[in-house]
Amino acid sequence: MLSIGSSKELCGGTHVKRTGDIGLFKIVAEGGVAAGVRRVEAITGANALAYTQNLETTLNGVAALIKATPHEVPARVAAAMDQIRALEKEIAALKGKLASSQGDELMAQAVEIKGVKVLAAQLEGADAATLRNTMDKLKDKLKTAAIVLAAVEGGKVQIAAGVTADTTGKIKAGELVNFVAQQVGGKGGGKPDMAMAGGTDAAGLPKALASVQAWAAEKL
Repeated sequence: MLSIGSSKELCGGTHVKRTGDIGLFKIVAEGGVAAGVRRVEAITGANALAYTQNLETTLNGVAALIKATPHEVPARVAAAMDQIRALEKEIAALKGKLASSQGDELMAQAVEIKGVKVLAAQLEGADAATLRNTMDKLKDKLKTAAIVLAAVEGGKVQIAAGVTADTTGKIKAGELVNFVAQQVGGKGGGKPDMAMAGGTDAAGLPKALASVQAWAAEKL
C-alpha cells in the first residue's frame, strides 16, 4: 500500500519516494476491460514530455496545412467537415439525377422473355443507393420485369437485382444477384424482390451482365 496525503492506494507500478519524482503525467488511453472495471494507460517523465511535444508538432502541422493558428484549428476543422458533408449530399443528388436519366435510356434495352422484361446494365457513376433508387423506378415503369443494375466504384463492383412481385414465383432477386456476383468474385443476398451484392473483379462485369438473359430464360 502507498500513502499519498490522506489517500491510501494499492500500488500498481514502480515505487517512488515522492510524487514529484514522477514529473509530468499524461493519460494516453482509457477504456473498459471488464464489467465495472476500467483501464487507464499513462506515461510519465521524459516520455510524457516527448509525447506532448509530438502532439504540439502535429497540431502546428495541421494549423499550417489549413492556414490557421493552432487555437483556430478546431473551428476550422469543424467548418471543413460541414462543407464536406454538404458536398457529399450535393454529389449524391447529382448521382441520382445522372442515374435517373440513364435509367430512362436503359428501358429501351430491356428484352422481353416469355412475357417478362429482362434488363441487365451498368450505370456509370452510381453507388449502391443510386442503384436501388434507379431499380425501383425501372420496376415501376417496366411493370413485369427482372432487372440487374451494376456499377464500378473504386475498383469494386456493386450489383442490385430487382424482380417485380408478379415474377418472384419464377425468379428470386437473391438468386439472380448471386448468379451475377459469383462471376465477379463476390456474393450477396436479399429479399425475393430486391437483393444486393458486391464483387472485386470489375473486368468480368460485362460478361456477367451479358449472361443474365440466358439465365432468366431458363428460369422462365
